[in-house]
Amino acid sequence: MRNINVKPFLLRFIFVAVTAFLIFAPPSFADKDSKNQGPPPVPVRVAPVEKKMVSDQISLIGTAQAIAESTVAAEVSGVVAYFPTQEGDFVKKGALLLRLRSTELRLRYKGAVATSRKIKANLENAEKELKRLSTLKDTNSIADTKFDNAYFAHQALQQEFMAKEAEIEQIEYELQQKNVVAPFSGFVAKEHTQLGEWVSTGGAVVTLLDLGRIKITVDVPERYSVLLSPENPVNVMINSLSGHQVPGKIYAVLPQGDPDSRTFPVRINLDNPDFKIKSGMEAMVVFNLSTQKNALLLPKDAIVTAGNDKLVFMVVEGKATPVNVEILGYYDGNVAVAGNLTPGTNVVVRGNERLRPGQPVTVLQ
Repeated sequence: MRNINVKPFLLRFIFVAVTAFLIFAPPSFADKDSKNQGPPPVPVRVAPVEKKMVSDQISLIGTAQAIAESTVAAEVSGVVAYFPTQEGDFVKKGALLLRLRSTELRLRYKGAVATSRKIKANLENAEKELKRLSTLKDTNSIADTKFDNAYFAHQALQQEFMAKEAEIEQIEYELQQKNVVAPFSGFVAKEHTQLGEWVSTGGAVVTLLDLGRIKITVDVPERYSVLLSPENPVNVMINSLSGHQVPGKIYAVLPQGDPDSRTFPVRINLDNPDFKIKSGMEAMVVFNLSTQKNALLLPKDAIVTAGNDKLVFMVVEGKATPVNVEILGYYDGNVAVAGNLTPGTNVVVRGNERLRPGQPVTVLQ
């Protein structure tokens, strides 16, 4: 009986079967992978580019300062007995900053009060005597000299009593001034004395800053300063903080400029409710001038930063198409740009953060 080798025969059979399956397989099976190729469309929202008249803008660097800065002084002299405040503390208006020793003044006060009571008792007695002598004088029972002496003694005691009362009021005032309080709410920026030190009359205690509002000073070139007024809108950006622009208000264009640089100081007020802006910070100030021009406007959310470049995405035939732009200015949530855009063109304002050139998009209504 002849032996047959089954293994080569089995291998040839499997090869033929697989080849036939791949050749005659249904098209739907082969197409599954092709349908899964490429990213799905990204949902986006768009807004049209507009052309409008806008004010010319200039951007200048200024310095933020506290709206009020005061070196708080002591009205009376004395040794510092209590000093509860420290640099960096926030204190409210009327809060105690420092207390001076008042032992000697309190002793003077007690002595003055005792003397005043004694004078008052003598004055009351003199008044009674004067009334008695006045009655006798009316009946010609006493000499005029005796009445006159009583009258002038009474007048002298009255003046002495008034002088002593004034002295007591002065001492009471000085006792009150031994407590130095904050003239307004603010931050303690600097301490000028310490516990146990002698403070002279008018001596500095602390430097207090009111950061509830910020005053920004910008030196504006002469050719632009004549185009500014308190009615001109102003936007301020503190680069070290959020980097977002916030509205400010011009409250003064100072009449005295620098003759060397031909610049004029412009003061701007800015609310600072959370105290994040500190005195001395750099501020970028954007001024809207009185002159105007035509510009392409689009929502600032349409701007995408790519390195040093700024771009926006248009939707062309269902795909994202990037366009490089140059920012010319910011206007109430919109941005003026220069670039290859036309009015009416739709640009992506939502969903553009991760778009890639040529990526399919779906515009949401």
